Amino acid sequence: MAQDLRDVTFVQPSPSAINSFPVFVAIGEGYFAEEGLNVTVESINGSSAVLQALAAGQAEFGRPGPGPVLAARARGEDAVFIYNVAARSNFGVVVRADSDIQGPEGLRGKVIGTGTADGAEVGFARNVMAGSGLTEGTDYEFLTVGDGGPATVGFTTGAMDAYSASTADAAILNQRGMAVRDITPGEFARFFGNGIATMGNVIETDPELVAGFVRAFARGHAFALDDANRDTVLAHLKDANPQEGEDVQFQSALFDAVRSKTIPVDMTNGLGYQPPEVWEEWQDSLVSGGDLAAPLPDLTAAYTNEFTAMAHEAMK
Repeated sequence: MAQDLRDVTFVQPSPSAINSFPVFVAIGEGYFAEEGLNVTVESINGSSAVLQALAAGQAEFGRPGPGPVLAARARGEDAVFIYNVAARSNFGVVVRADSDIQGPEGLRGKVIGTGTADGAEVGFARNVMAGSGLTEGTDYEFLTVGDGGPATVGFTTGAMDAYSASTADAAILNQRGMAVRDITPGEFARFFGNGIATMGNVIETDPELVAGFVRAFARGHAFALDDANRDTVLAHLKDANPQEGEDVQFQSALFDAVRSKTIPVDMTNGLGYQPPEVWEEWQDSLVSGGDLAAPLPDLTAAYTNEFTAMAHEAMK
């Protein structure tokens, strides 16, 4: 019964239901309720805001990017990644489809737009540019323009030459008639994107809460990957964000794009697994790009695969 459920808040860095689809599927299918949880979703602006909400105790779980999580830990905040949602990079540096720019080197002396000033997309773009030997402030500039309509305006006015976009952002731009093309080198696909995080004290004081949340989330994720459930999944997502579901064809295409990024290249360890070697690469790139002053004292404290392993056992 509803009165017996524990209220839990999940914060996401954008209002898109599709970007957080396992949460809404788990809500719609009753998986959280089966774990004794009543999950409320709140949308705020960017990964840094998500982490601030977690640190302030305003939410138990959120969906930040790995770069902001490491930056938060460097500030002394005990944020911990517990589930790798975007197992393949869900960001890309895009240019207008008719642009002459073919790769990061072509952005020397140019402006790259971002949705937020300090979200996951900023760190990702900085890594991509550093991979081509380009340094922010010397070889290129970032400009915070917002997402959706403002990003379209950024291109049409010439305020920006490229945009660090999520899979959803790029799909929306194309849907709105602003055709864009991804110029991100292929090797950056290994840099997984946003995932589920909580605070260390939540794990320490209430591990059953974390285990239950991850079990339900993983079930929602697996349910959504089964094409037999497609119509049900899209209905849950429309309930969560009616505006996103107004154009059924667009909703379906956007879901396909986002869902594809959540399937690991190697399924040996199942959904949600975080490769330690990629965490090392994330940290190295953030240090070289200046986002981190130095490597963390203990990188392994930033993430755990314990709860996904437990969830997989429970789902067998």
